[in-house]
Amino acid sequence: MRFWRASAGSRSQLSRLAQRLPTMSWRRGWAAVAAAAAILALASAAAAGAFSGAAPSRLQALRTAARPAGSAARPAAPAGQAAVPAGQLRTSCTSVAHIGDSTSVDLISDSMLPDPAQQLTAQYSDAGVQHLLMDASGGRSIVEELPGQVNGYNVALNWRNQGYRGCWVFALGTNDAANVSVGSSVGIMARIQEMMSVAHGEPVMWVNTVTQLSSGPWAEANEQAWDNALVSALARYPNMRIFNWAAVAKPGWFLSDGIHYNSAGCAARAQAIADALARAFPARGHSSSQIVG
Repeated sequence: MRFWRASAGSRSQLSRLAQRLPTMSWRRGWAAVAAAAAILALASAAAAGAFSGAAPSRLQALRTAARPAGSAARPAAPAGQAAVPAGQLRTSCTSVAHIGDSTSVDLISDSMLPDPAQQLTAQYSDAGVQHLLMDASGGRSIVEELPGQVNGYNVALNWRNQGYRGCWVFALGTNDAANVSVGSSVGIMARIQEMMSVAHGEPVMWVNTVTQLSSGPWAEANEQAWDNALVSALARYPNMRIFNWAAVAKPGWFLSDGIHYNSAGCAARAQAIADALARAFPARGHSSSQIVG
């Protein structure tokens, strides 16, 4: 399997912090999150110098988080989806372009997943993916950008313009939900539509979002608003599927920030994303639902 991946190089404490924190728009001085923005600005600047030979946007990946007990119900996965054991599923998507934020970074990280067989690239390969493009960046959203970073839409558009054709996995939304909650002029549905426009009807699987936070920009209520919009978008896009990660994530997989995952959570998430792709776009037949779990 061929895939693009930058060399991580040495990491300072601040570069690790940059990977651990999602972020709002660098260009907007929202008072409600000014302190967090300042921390992320410093961390991002340090990260830019800590990695050799590649921009920060190419070196970091998506991390999404899990829902606390008692939160509002999410769409349930259709009955009967577990007929094929996890890890034995195969997808018709032999070419995949995966775009993510910090919750994807750890899925290709030797420090979080020292066993290469557990990393997302290997899991995709096991599911039948032969050609993988991956771009994951800490703090990434579809619209806003950190210095030296390319937002999710432009990553997808650049690949499309370079001739990529195949399936898409969008593991984005955690930061978009936060950005919208603090005043972005670009709404949730507009962000989803922007990403879908790049696919031009090709298969797309979104990984939905979840946190364990009860307040602030990344509060679970904001993430659920994002997930609800994804469900609403299904009626418009027959090529779209949603992996209901929010219904899979377990409290014990989260780090203390309530957003990112520990090694056990990363391993589970990597396998779950690859298996979900095979359920969404199976090698034989068709998915039984636009929402897979």
